[in-house]
This record gives sequence, structure tokens and C-alpha cells, in this order.
Amino acid sequence: MAYELAKRTADAEQQLATRDGLPARDGALLSARLQRRYQDRITGSFAIPGREGRYAPIPDSVPPALAAALKARGIEQLYSHQAEAWDASQRGEHVAIVTPTASGKSLCYTLPVVSAAMQDKAKALYLFPTKALAQDQVAELLELNRAGDLGVKAFTFDGDTPGDARQAIRLHGDIVVSNPDMLHQAILPHHTKWAQFFENLRYIVIDEVHTYRGVFGSHVTNVLRRLKRICAFYGVQPQFILCSATIGNPQAHAEALIEAPVTAITESGAPSGPKQVLLWNPPVINPDLGLRASARSQSNRIARIAIKSGLKTLVFAQTRLMVEVLTKYLKDIFDHDPRKPPRIRAYRGGYLPTERRETERAMRAGNIDGIVSTSALELGVDIGSLDVVILNGYPGSVAATWQRFGRAGRRQQPALGVMVASSQPLDQYVVRHPDFFAEASPEHARIAPDQPLILFDHIRCAAFELPFRVGDGFGPIDPEVFLEALAETEVIHREGERWEWIADSYPANAVSLRAVADGNFVVVDRSDGRQQIIAEVDYSAAALTLYEGAIHMVQSTPYQVETLDWEGRKAYVTRTHVDYYTDSIDFTKLKVLDRFDGGVAGRGDSHHGEVHVVRRVAGYKKIRYYTHENIGYGPVNLPDQELHTTAVWWQLPQALLLRAFASKQDALDGFLGAAYALHIVATVAVMADARDLQKSVGNGDGTWIAIADQSGRGQLRGSDGEPGAVELLQEFVPTVYLYDNFPGGVGLSEPLWQRQAELVQRARELVQRCDCRAGCPACVGPVLAAQEEDETSPRALALRVLDLFDADACQHVADVVVSTRDPMELIAP
Repeated sequence: MAYELAKRTADAEQQLATRDGLPARDGALLSARLQRRYQDRITGSFAIPGREGRYAPIPDSVPPALAAALKARGIEQLYSHQAEAWDASQRGEHVAIVTPTASGKSLCYTLPVVSAAMQDKAKALYLFPTKALAQDQVAELLELNRAGDLGVKAFTFDGDTPGDARQAIRLHGDIVVSNPDMLHQAILPHHTKWAQFFENLRYIVIDEVHTYRGVFGSHVTNVLRRLKRICAFYGVQPQFILCSATIGNPQAHAEALIEAPVTAITESGAPSGPKQVLLWNPPVINPDLGLRASARSQSNRIARIAIKSGLKTLVFAQTRLMVEVLTKYLKDIFDHDPRKPPRIRAYRGGYLPTERRETERAMRAGNIDGIVSTSALELGVDIGSLDVVILNGYPGSVAATWQRFGRAGRRQQPALGVMVASSQPLDQYVVRHPDFFAEASPEHARIAPDQPLILFDHIRCAAFELPFRVGDGFGPIDPEVFLEALAETEVIHREGERWEWIADSYPANAVSLRAVADGNFVVVDRSDGRQQIIAEVDYSAAALTLYEGAIHMVQSTPYQVETLDWEGRKAYVTRTHVDYYTDSIDFTKLKVLDRFDGGVAGRGDSHHGEVHVVRRVAGYKKIRYYTHENIGYGPVNLPDQELHTTAVWWQLPQALLLRAFASKQDALDGFLGAAYALHIVATVAVMADARDLQKSVGNGDGTWIAIADQSGRGQLRGSDGEPGAVELLQEFVPTVYLYDNFPGGVGLSEPLWQRQAELVQRARELVQRCDCRAGCPACVGPVLAAQEEDETSPRALALRVLDLFDADACQHVADVVVSTRDPMELIAP
């Protein structure tokens, strides 16, 4: 039966791929066929017209040998934005080029860098966020060098660089291509070995600057402060050339990263082919629970049709595991004959460098038909001509979505992009709001480099690299107070007008560019009588995953945590054989410390301010595999995790709550669902990772926190962690909080406050437009949905709360009295 079904599916796909007896030939024709066959799954379709190119001659000031090399590579003229970048660089300005994918941004910095290396023996440092980009750029430079015998030496310097090659790179490299992590840990702390390079450093190129946002971007800005400090020590002031995919604030973000004025070039002169974009929502398979077919099955189906149509196809998956699963499915169809060269390849981090390079070459040569990748291929690696890009899940931002779609149509042919939604709330929001997706401008990238913990880490690293003098700045910051704190810990010492490093430690090794809190935990296996480190866990996740009794999985092998040394940052585990996994039971309490702003929100109010957050892991559940039944509980005794951060929050007056809801329990359930929906739309609005921005529901005075049980009903936890009854509360002021999940914050709550009315409207639309009957994980959270929608379903209660916060909608519910009882009865215990 299964074989017959699979055969019929394959036959139908082949007929669709070759409708009318002809292959699809291009993405536009395939798009039309998909829309005819799967119209019920396509929620949005957008046609993006192609554009003609705008050109300029190669400037006369370009060295003749370099101009000849360009012509030998088939470049007879420049795009207009490339010529603008050349002019700005020759005027000595810092430049930011922000144009679409495949618009030739690399030539914008290659021309001035190679020209300076040829004429003045000037050096350049390239910083890329991934190794693949660095390798691709070096390959391009070497080909250009060979085409004109330019004599410019370019090398990569990253974690894959052999030790015996590093000295030669430091001494002889004209262009050193690296990444922020290597600059932070391997170059700046050893700058004396790079003295010859720094003395001649003319250009610093930073590509894909849109990836430097949030915590990572805040760290990178401080690394650049340290870099400029060392450059000044060697008597140079290099120019910055920055490149980015499209974001909402390109010039402001570039200037924030390098803390200097920037000339932004945002109009592309490169031609592009037409593109068709489809938003695809898998079909519903369980209407009562709102369950849909998997995004994996739909992505696999579309990819098979595209490849059978003769179109070069790239599939983006969200995880390494999903890359492997989709690759296997496609190989089973297209690579079942081992005598033929493979048509399908996977590309992700974790592969050996030689394997990644070989895959990149095969892609550029056009020897493979289908590629499955993580975000590693989202950026500007040249992978040749593609016709179709399929996103297995929403990447998390509008900017990243268009960046991935931009990988197709690089050679001006018609292209197709398909975003297949998963069951995740963000995916469902985007696919159900095609108008939002079509009209939304790319998100703003935000950083907070003066966040105290991040700043303290980098001032410590900077003090190791060069002594501070009294009066020295660190960017716009006066580091005096941080230096005094370091002196108290006896790692530096003030000697006259200088702060000297006196400790034996090497601070850069202890600072991760992708986290605020340091001190990651290591997982130590002592099953066989010897101790072996098998994994590492972020500090922020340790309390949730490494408590004593937890089952910690490594490559699907279960280990049980026997002992957790919190101070020593070690978890000791042994291999075990169990039929369950563990899930922590935690809750978060917030208390408002200071209000920065406040205002009206419908019939309620909203605020922006500073909060104190306490996160407690109270216990854990044992959950059996496959059946997912609870088979036991265990206690957890760990220190509370506390942080001061910033938040935005919404409240309703108690009298209005008691008029609008039949009981306090209904109001609490409504607030939990509203918080879930607000969290979804907020992560979309500020380009945030869901882990960076957290939600909570609690009482306005911080005396209790609300959590949802398995049915989605609200439960209370008091300050002692014990469960409480909502009806016994005297002061009933449920509050929705969205807070920045880093000490001190990294700038997420302020833009949320500025857009609080928009967030409420979008959250209301999300719940209102959901296809479920009573609530589901795509709108109000995981609930055991009722069979029929009624006034007390989780969805209806959440919508009522959001209506009261929405100025446009609250007039319809302002006078609703759900309960016929005297409101005073609800106040009494």
C-alpha cells in the first residue's frame, strides 16, 4: 500500500514537473504550475519584476594591471554602485554598501584594497561572519590575481589555518581574511606578532554587517574599539568599508558598529531577473487541534518537483538534523544509482573544511541539481546559478527571508522562492499575513555595545592588550570605573598614570562574542571510571538542563546528571538506559523597579521601564518517549537566576477586568493567551530571537507569577514558589510583560514600547485570523482545545484581553458584562 501511494505521488509529481510534455525551464513557469495544482496551500503570491542594469566605466585611476585583470575576468565596466564606492573610498571616507544579494558588493571593496596593495604596499583586514564566506572571497582574490599577475597575496586566518602557516600569513599577507572571533581571541591579544601588518593597515572590510546585531553585534562593536585602539598605537587610522544585505537602518547600523560617520550607498546598479515568491501553508490534518502536515514533507515535495523540472534548487533548513533528513529524502529519489555522480548535496557547519570546499566548487561548476543547507549559505558565498529557493520554515526575520530568496536568479533568469511554514507560531503568523510580509520593510538591526557586562569584558581584554593611560577613552566611554573594579580583583594595577595588566590570565579566552554571562558549564562523563568532557552548555541554559536527575542527551545517547558543581561549572554524568526524558519546571517573577514611560493602551495602560527578574527551576518532569505521558517528578534545588533588565508591559484596571470576565480564572487565562500572541508578533517586529525576548504574566505588584498547565489553564506561583488560588487574590492586576533576556538589556524593549499599539493590533489579528476553533500553538499557546468555540475558550478569552488593549477594538467590548453577579462578589475571597 505504502509503495503504491509513493509511486502514485511520484507519478503525479513527474506529470506536474513536465506539464504539456515540457520541462518547467524557469521558476516563473514552475510557479504557475504549483499555483494551479496547490492553490489551497498557497496563502500569498508576489511577483517581483526584474530590473535593467546601470553601468559606469572602469575609472582611469584604477591601476592598468588591475583594469586588465578585470577585463580578463569578463568585467568590462562597473555597476553604478561599484563606481560610487570607488569614488567614496578614494576620498578617504568610510563606506557602507547596502544592496541586494548578487549585486557585486565584493568588487566595491576589492578595487580599492587591491589597488592600494599594488601601489602602496598597503595591507587590508577582511572580517566575515562565516568560514565559507572567507574561503569564497580568497578564491575570488586568487583568481583575479592570476588573471593579471598582480602580485597581491591573500590568505585566510581562521580556526582551520595550520599553525605553521600562521607566521607566514602575519609577515607576508597583503590581505588577511578572518572573522570577529579570531580577531578577538587570536589577533588582538598577540598584536605584537602582527606589528608589520598593523603598521601598514589601510583598509578594514566588514561584510554582512546585518548579522552583527543584538548580543553578537554589541560584542563586535567592542572588538572594533579594541582594534582601533591598537591601530592608533601603531600610528594608523584605517578606512572601513562595510557591506550588508538590506536592513531597515543600514547607515545608522554601520555608524553604530564603527562609531564614525559613514557614506551609505543603497541604490543598486546591478540587473536582476524577475522573481516569483510563494507563501505555502501545509494542509490541516486535524482541524480540532489545529495540526498541519509537516513543513518537511511539503519542502521535500516542492524540491522533488523543481529538480524533476530541470531547475537548480536550494533548500534552506533550520537545523543541521533537518538538513540531513531532507538530504536523505532527496537522495533516495535522485541518487539511488551509485554508478552515477551525486545530484544532491548537503552543506552545513560541522563538516570537514575540505568537504565544504569541494561542495562549494561543485555548486559553482553546476555539477549538482539540489542543495540542502543551513543558514551557512544564506550569505554571499558564490554557488553559481540557481532557479528555485525553498525555505523549510521562516528564518526569523523579513530581512533574512529576502536574503535567502535572493540566492536564486543570480544570472538574471526568472526565479522562484517558496517559504513553507512550519507549525511554529512565527511561521504561522507570517504565512497567514501575506499583506504584512509583502509590505513589511526589513527590520532594524540594533546593538547595545555599552551594556555593562559586555563592556566590562572588553575593557578587561583591552587592558591585557595595551595599558590604559589616565584619561584614555574606550570608544565614547570613560573606562575609569571599570578599571578601578578590575584593580580590586587584582588583575590590573595603577602605576602613576598607567593601568598595567599584572595577572597571569588570558581574558579573551573567557569571553564569548555570543553571550553576556560567562562561565559555560562542561558536561563530564565518568561512566567508565575516567573523566571525559563530552559537551558544553551555556550558562543561561544550565539550570534548565543540567540539574541533578536530568537526562542529558548527546548524539541521542542518554546520560543522567549525577552531580552538578554550580560554582565549578561542571556537571558529572553517567550513561544510562531509560525510556523517558526530563523537562524542567520553571517560573519567572518580575518586579517593576522604575518606570521610564507610560501611556494609554485602549481601556488599559502600558509602560516601559526597569524590572527585576527572578527565574527559579522548581522541579522536573519525567516524560516517556513516544506516548509523552508524565511518569514522575523530581525536585530541583538550584540558586535563583536574577537579573535587572528592561521591559514593556500592559495592565487593565481591576474594575474593568471584573466587568469583562466571568471570573478571575478566565481573566488569567485570557492574559496568558494574550501574552503568547504578543510575544510572537514582538519577535517579528524587532528582529529578535525568541530566546532574547521573553514573556511573562504576573501580578502588578510582583507577588505572584502565572504559568500555564498542560490544558492551557492559568496557575499561580507565589514568592515562595508554592501554587496559589487565583480566586483568593485581593489585589488582582494581571500584567503582561515582554522583557529583554539579558542583564541590563540589549535594546529590545524601547522599540517595543514605541510600537506598543501596533503590537496589540497585530496580536489581535493573529488570534482573530487563526484557523483553530478554540486556541492552538499558532495563536494562544499549547492548549487542549475544546470541540466548539465558546466565550470561555482560550482563544476567545485572549481575544477579549487584546480587544481591551486595542484602541480601535475596545469600544466594542467596553460595555460588555459577561458576569451577571455583583463585581464585589468576585473581589471577596
